[in-house]
Amino acid sequence: MFSDHQITDIFFIVDELAIEFRQNIVQSLIGNIPKRKPRMSMSETMTIMILFQLSNIRNFKAFYIQYVKQNLVKDFPKTVSYNRFVELQKQMLLSMSIFAKTCCLGECSGISFIDSTPLRICKNRRIFNHKVFKGIATIGKSTMGYFYSFKLHLIVNEIGEVLDFQITQANVDDRTPLKNGNLLKKI
Repeated sequence: MFSDHQITDIFFIVDELAIEFRQNIVQSLIGNIPKRKPRMSMSETMTIMILFQLSNIRNFKAFYIQYVKQNLVKDFPKTVSYNRFVELQKQMLLSMSIFAKTCCLGECSGISFIDSTPLRICKNRRIFNHKVFKGIATIGKSTMGYFYSFKLHLIVNEIGEVLDFQITQANVDDRTPLKNGNLLKKI
């Protein structure tokens, strides 16, 4: 499916970003830094996540277990179990967002579409018991009712390439990212 050259190219780009990320951003992260270093590096985890998006397999569990753990052993010798990889994926949210913002955005060709959608965290009846994003996530309202989450604001061109995106709290008006101008810089 992927040649060694393609995997190496993706890994090199991701590793350069991971080195920069560790030097500049890790100091300002919230929470405790783990005492033990994970078996798989941040670059390896991100590379596998990117390869999944580029593959024609739509089930991540099948991709990881049947393709990565069987066919990419020489490229990723220290693979972990599927459950542990899912835990590592959660830690990659910020670095993957930075990677997408710096390396994966398309070019504006004249016609652009913008919309926002909720990124639901939990069901409404569990809002007051939810602890992971306590104090960060908010309650918002859409045409489908109330939700506890964040909002994803996305701009795409006419062929579906993402031009820019922004994640805000759920109670932020859909027009706010347009008013402050950060979302429209690349258009």
